[in-house]
Amino acid sequence: MIEPLTEPNAAARLAALLDSAMDAIITIDEAQRIVFYNRAAERIFGWTAAQAAGMALEQLLPERFRASHARHVAQFGATGVSSRPMAGSRVVYGRRANGEEFPVDASISQLDTPQGKLFTVIMRDVTERVEAESAQRRLAARLTGLLDSAMDGIITIDAAQRIVLFNRAAERIFGWEAAEVMGQPLEMLLPPRYRGSHAAHVRQFGATGVTSRRMGDGTVLSGLRRGGEEFPMDASISQLETPEGHLYTVILRDVTERVRAQHELAAMAAQASTVREEEKSRVARELHDELAQSLTALKMDAMWLKDNLRRDPGAAAGKLDAMLRMLDESVASTRRIAADLRPLVLDDLGLVAAVDWLVQGFMQRTSVACELEADEDMELGEPYATAVFRIVQESLANVAKHAHATQVKVALERTADAVILDVRDDGVGFDPAAPRHPGSLGLAGLRERASLALGRVDITSRPGGGTRVHARIPVPEGAA
Repeated sequence: MIEPLTEPNAAARLAALLDSAMDAIITIDEAQRIVFYNRAAERIFGWTAAQAAGMALEQLLPERFRASHARHVAQFGATGVSSRPMAGSRVVYGRRANGEEFPVDASISQLDTPQGKLFTVIMRDVTERVEAESAQRRLAARLTGLLDSAMDGIITIDAAQRIVLFNRAAERIFGWEAAEVMGQPLEMLLPPRYRGSHAAHVRQFGATGVTSRRMGDGTVLSGLRRGGEEFPMDASISQLETPEGHLYTVILRDVTERVRAQHELAAMAAQASTVREEEKSRVARELHDELAQSLTALKMDAMWLKDNLRRDPGAAAGKLDAMLRMLDESVASTRRIAADLRPLVLDDLGLVAAVDWLVQGFMQRTSVACELEADEDMELGEPYATAVFRIVQESLANVAKHAHATQVKVALERTADAVILDVRDDGVGFDPAAPRHPGSLGLAGLRERASLALGRVDITSRPGGGTRVHARIPVPEGAA
């Protein structure tokens, strides 16, 4: 039978147990002076037990905490509670013998003894943990900064498809603040008609095990802004298994401008095709109505001459005069049609002479005063000269059809890297923001001409205030 420990042996065993503890254990009396100080405390604080004996506990604390700490210990002694953590959930700080501060987790207990009340503090140096947590916070802050600086919207949802991350780009795109959508279902950001199928698609994606993929079937998806406006977007989705559960991250981009540009390009292409077909129809009609009819009449007159030349020379002479006049008219018509397709003056004399020819023809047809301001020595090679010529041609055609103007001014300027065209009229003007008539192709034609030369056309107008067509066609260095 084992004999019970004698009192001296029990005290020695207890002291040995306390000295073997990994945490610092310090006991103080009611005057808050150290009466016990184990080896872990020696390692942590740097004072030996002999040095710490009788030392005020405040010597182990940074100066700024000493007064409040003494009060807290006294208040704790008055509560009668046997033990509790110190400083609640906050990390408290100790002070080593060399003056270095360090974070500790601590708890305090109290015990009434015949010699008076004793307080025991158990402390653990948590420097590494605090540094790791600080590093994690810094990393999280950097990641948050990176996410918030992204141009694309980034939204993370949990397995229940509720939003757990919503970056600033997503705030700009959807119009919701992050705090307003956190914990809300993702479907609030989708048009109602897509909500049921989208939730099923996300679940199916989660079951595939694929890390990431584009969303949709190659078509543009639709999102829903806070105000109820739908907008097109490109999106991809990825999934990640975390200790907190399955997470899905959607990266999306508002492609409203791209889709609008695609629609405008498609409309422009369709309109341009219509313009070309109309031009072909016009040329075919003129060839049929003028040249073909004239050639048919000439053929009939030639057959008449063959039959009547000897029998009636006088009538034959008159017929020949009429045929010559018809030939002159046919030659003039041929030249006019050819000039409309491609004016030879543009190739022979250059852009300024060709534009002057347009201006003169415009004034003859419309009786509207038109002034040309350009450097006669300006030279411009292809395809730039043709682009400018056609923009002037279509601008003047629009003025003739719609403007009811009394004066027009055409200005051409060559800079180091571009040619600038300005066509102004004092006509009735129009509202550029108003819907265009489906058959109105003039403005689209102007923009198409400029875009083919990598330039741009700006059209400004207001009802009653005339219209201005301003075009800038870039000319690469070294081009004529």
